[in-house]
Amino acid sequence: MTAEPRSSDGRGGAVGRPEGGTPLIGADSVVLLADVGNTRIKLATLTDRGAVGRLPGVSRRADLLTHDFRAEHLRRWLDAAAAGPAVLLVAAVHERGAVRLEAAVAEASATRHRPLRQRRIGRDDLPLEVLVTEPGRVGIDRLAAAAAAAVVKPAGRPAIVVDCGTAVTVDMVSIEGHFLGGAILPGPGLLARALAEGTSRLPAVAALEGTRPPPMPGRSTQEAIAAGIGWGLRGAVARLVAEARAASAGDPFILLTGGSAGVVRDAVPDAIEMPDLVLAGIALATERACAR
Repeated sequence: MTAEPRSSDGRGGAVGRPEGGTPLIGADSVVLLADVGNTRIKLATLTDRGAVGRLPGVSRRADLLTHDFRAEHLRRWLDAAAAGPAVLLVAAVHERGAVRLEAAVAEASATRHRPLRQRRIGRDDLPLEVLVTEPGRVGIDRLAAAAAAAVVKPAGRPAIVVDCGTAVTVDMVSIEGHFLGGAILPGPGLLARALAEGTSRLPAVAALEGTRPPPMPGRSTQEAIAAGIGWGLRGAVARLVAEARAASAGDPFILLTGGSAGVVRDAVPDAIEMPDLVLAGIALATERACAR
């Protein structure tokens, strides 16, 4: 049977009619969003579908740990976010984390006798043309952020998306709203672990999220590592944004997101910070994902 997409806000009206004729999202269903990253699982409820030039709205934000996933934490969030029927849209770059999440949702649905359906989001669910050599290998988080950037950027301008998380990505979106690719480098946590695990004498340093690096020169080994990571990332991101600007056809609109955005905030002072950019991008996949 051919799917029949239908419009809806986050809470009312059927969005899609999968095979068998039953809408995946009914009139009383809530749309839930999950961004399964390498460090955290970001969760939210879709509150409205957005409009031209405006991103979907999200609420009830919660973060779970990907590697130390606790099903009881998810259940508490589910009880607060959606007491009745719901559909969860999952975008994942960490497969094992996504499988654990999906299994916990299925168990909660079965044991609590409430319909919790799920859809894994793929590239074809997003309203985004991907103009790279291997589209299927691009992380869904990068594509979701680019799709959101294409919606929120001013007409006639390209966009640059800086996402600072486990990895740092600097991606380009064309004037037409197409994903053009970008650059990837390790985030602050990965850099700190690489130094600690790849050497015999360098210690691990505390997380740098939201903190300014110590001034030069670092007076201890820990300060020297923190300075190297913090100032090094700022310099790398500033140079990558400058290169992306030079390669852009027009004055780019710059967006900053990610859990470690505070580490590089000073490097992109003209960026608009949008912490929920990836989740908003996942929400843009609602129509297509629920219609298949």
